[in-house]
Amino acid sequence: MRKILGLSIVCLFCIAWPVRGQTTAFPDLSVPGTMALPTPQNPAIPFVDLTVRNPESGQEVAFSLQLLLLLTVLSLAPSIFILMTSFLRISIVLDFVKRALSLQQVPPNQVLMGISLFLTIFIMWPTFQTIYDNSFRPLSEGKISVQQAYSQAEAPLRLFMYTQMQGNPDNIRLFMTMRGLNRPETLADVPTYVLIPAFILNELTIAFKIGILLFIPFIVIDMVVASALMSMGMIMLPPVMISMPFKLILFILVDGWGLLTNQLIRSFI
Repeated sequence: MRKILGLSIVCLFCIAWPVRGQTTAFPDLSVPGTMALPTPQNPAIPFVDLTVRNPESGQEVAFSLQLLLLLTVLSLAPSIFILMTSFLRISIVLDFVKRALSLQQVPPNQVLMGISLFLTIFIMWPTFQTIYDNSFRPLSEGKISVQQAYSQAEAPLRLFMYTQMQGNPDNIRLFMTMRGLNRPETLADVPTYVLIPAFILNELTIAFKIGILLFIPFIVIDMVVASALMSMGMIMLPPVMISMPFKLILFILVDGWGLLTNQLIRSFI
């Protein structure tokens, strides 16, 4: 047995040991391998050079001021979008709906903000299109100056805000009186720094009015459930736990999301 095992080992060693001077050809279409590691290449990182120097002409000074103004506007863009569009009213109303339904985590606040964002884009799209056609595109083509572009972009937003306050101009009169200005007759008589806070107060008032109307039917359900629990002696059972399913059933049966979205959009038209 040992002889057979030793003979087998010798045969395997002879087969594995290459014959000196003998070369084995690679098969067709094969690539010879290598053990060398590839040389790492340096990534192509662009070189950014920022040079600060004194302006050589008045045009360079004006360009620097325009760039600074543009950066300021971009930093204030979220506040402008929230306070000078329909976003404020929609977000407050959706939050009222969530509280009226006694919901804590569903839908999440990020979802409500996303719905408010896209509804705002839907409502404000004609205004944004007008700003793009009259302000941004001519400015990018060099047909108008920055000051003209600002005026062209401001006009549609002013018109939108003023249109929403035509039924309740008291806020405009309030701020005009506090600034000591005369009673306005047209939109041109209202400065922008007066129009914006008046519009914000108007949106808050309308949103709270809509929220109160939304709360009324759900408060009735809460009162009915609480009275039923009191009559049955279930004092320790929270009424919200029982009333919330009935609120959701009522909200779904009347197509609450569809009605709410329809009325919100119509309130801006």
